[in-house]
Amino acid sequence: MKLFIAEKPSLARAIAAGIGTGKSAEGYISLNGGNEIVTWCFGHILEQLNPSEYDEKYQKWRMEDLPIVPSHWKLKVKTDAAKQFKIVRDLIGKATTIVNAGDPDREGQLLVDEVLDFVGNKKPVQRILLNALDEKSVRQSLNSLRDNKDFQGLKNAALGRSRADWLVGMNLSRAYTIKARQAGYENISVGRVMTPTMALVVRREEKIAKFQPVTHYVIKTIFKNNFGDIPTIWQMSDKIQNLDSEGRLLNKKVADDFLEKFNSCGTQGNIISVEEKNKSESQRLPYSLSSLQIEAGKKFSYSPQMVLDTMQSLYEKKLTTYPRSDCEFLPENQFGDAAEILAHLKNLPNKNFSELVKCADLNIKSRVWNDKKISAHHAIIPTRISADFEKLNEVEQNLYLMVAQAYLAQFYPPHEFKSTKITICFDDEKFVGKGKQIIKLGWKEIYKNFIHDDEEIETNLPPVHEGESVKYISGKIVEKTTKPPTKFTPSTLLQAMREIYKYVRNDTLKAELKECSGIGTEATRAGIIEKLQTSGFLKLAGKFFEPTEKARMAVKILPDEIIYPDTTAVWEKELEEVAAGYESFDKFYLGQLQSLSALLDKAKMSEIIPSENSVLCPSCGKSMIRRKGKKGYFWGCSDFPECKTTARDNKGKPDFSTKKK
Repeated sequence: MKLFIAEKPSLARAIAAGIGTGKSAEGYISLNGGNEIVTWCFGHILEQLNPSEYDEKYQKWRMEDLPIVPSHWKLKVKTDAAKQFKIVRDLIGKATTIVNAGDPDREGQLLVDEVLDFVGNKKPVQRILLNALDEKSVRQSLNSLRDNKDFQGLKNAALGRSRADWLVGMNLSRAYTIKARQAGYENISVGRVMTPTMALVVRREEKIAKFQPVTHYVIKTIFKNNFGDIPTIWQMSDKIQNLDSEGRLLNKKVADDFLEKFNSCGTQGNIISVEEKNKSESQRLPYSLSSLQIEAGKKFSYSPQMVLDTMQSLYEKKLTTYPRSDCEFLPENQFGDAAEILAHLKNLPNKNFSELVKCADLNIKSRVWNDKKISAHHAIIPTRISADFEKLNEVEQNLYLMVAQAYLAQFYPPHEFKSTKITICFDDEKFVGKGKQIIKLGWKEIYKNFIHDDEEIETNLPPVHEGESVKYISGKIVEKTTKPPTKFTPSTLLQAMREIYKYVRNDTLKAELKECSGIGTEATRAGIIEKLQTSGFLKLAGKFFEPTEKARMAVKILPDEIIYPDTTAVWEKELEEVAAGYESFDKFYLGQLQSLSALLDKAKMSEIIPSENSVLCPSCGKSMIRRKGKKGYFWGCSDFPECKTTARDNKGKPDFSTKKK
């Protein structure tokens, strides 16, 4: 019997439909007279043990017990998955061949593999990769099963991520909570990805608070030849006084003096250079999950989690491909599907879009078709299933149309334009005018009629040539004021996680990490951002994030190695190398242990300045901590068990007038 173990029930149903007509039973689907069985997990149906489940002594948080590193890592069955686990375990026992049908990413690989390891499976295992759930795609995948051993790197990367998260979370949360309590602060939760992400928002807020606007001045001028006006901007020499380090003119009188000089020195200017370049902009790439979350956030203010949930719904309706993709390219063998997909898109009720589909050129093969860029999954695109558009909700319609537009762009020509730069010498000063003329709108034709997309802007300049005389017409001073950094929104915070190289503290890491996919994964970033809100670290004020006092406190207390993304970003890069098979799991794990040891040494030696609101113990002078017991809140000394002083809680403050019994 061949047993397929899917990641979730919806995936199991799609596999079963691809195999043929089946008979549903409790927890599985039987096909071909029981020769093929499809069962499922509910995501991870196993979970890691807590420290106290390894040893009861870890129920108390003590610095001397750190680090906590299991000698043998153990998993347990999740309580709410116990029934389904038993079904899967029993089916594994009856199977002759097993197929890992987890999602085509590293977590999908691990969550099935860890079940097989947990039950001690020794039977042969194959792997199916499903990027789309329509029956034709499923059948193609069923005919392309691979050896599960080929994906050992994906499993190792997911396992490395899981253990690294546990080690950091369990150890550093305990270490800094112990230190924080001694100083009168609340507990501190430390996450390998969550903490540096939270700190991005805190630091941005600090920059905004400290921001001092700078008023500066530019002079805009107009010259003219026989064919029309030439708008230009005066190029200030660095020898001019009152320029700041950014080359901005801060003194308006200097600008006034120069403008007066320009207005009174005659009108003759000369064109000293003309640079004209014909440029081509290749078709935009289709979406990965992150790029879709970012763009949908900017266009519709959809949260990353809403985009993920909606794309999961469209995937399960078989209308779009696998949503948790980190890839923006497509396999070359799918080029032949274009005619069928576009035929369905032509029937969408959006008249403008339908007309655009009719103009698609199936002879165009853009850069998106590239097998070398494909790993376990590919870009998110429409499937060969026709969408009943009217039955989709508004969010589904908007996201489906975005995915369809990006796919359609591959069958339009490149965008072509001419850029022009004119340099004029006038009164021994230089003035530059820049223009852009569209030659062929190309794939941007798809976006020009949609209100959520910026239209292509042309800046036409008249015909000119080097050495030509031009006439100075007028000039004006434009006052500008620098603006503070923009607060993060959910989508721009996700973008920052994806482009984390821009935020590392060590400049030498920026180039190295530019090719890294950031911190977190396509599947986890939205959840991390949601958790930062539910955990009380971030709150939404309108569409912008603001850090809570809890977040500010954590950033104030934790060391740079934890609150800056450098270390986490390097770890993520290493995990990518593990997934690709370039680095071993053992090497990565050993590095984690070494990093943990160094971070704990720093934590143990750190001294946290007591909170301004801390209440000192009358017996020993250490900070008192508000705790919750079986009968409600009370206050206890942070130096417990050495100091056993306690007090009743009176509206959030310790009451030392009576002893707590």
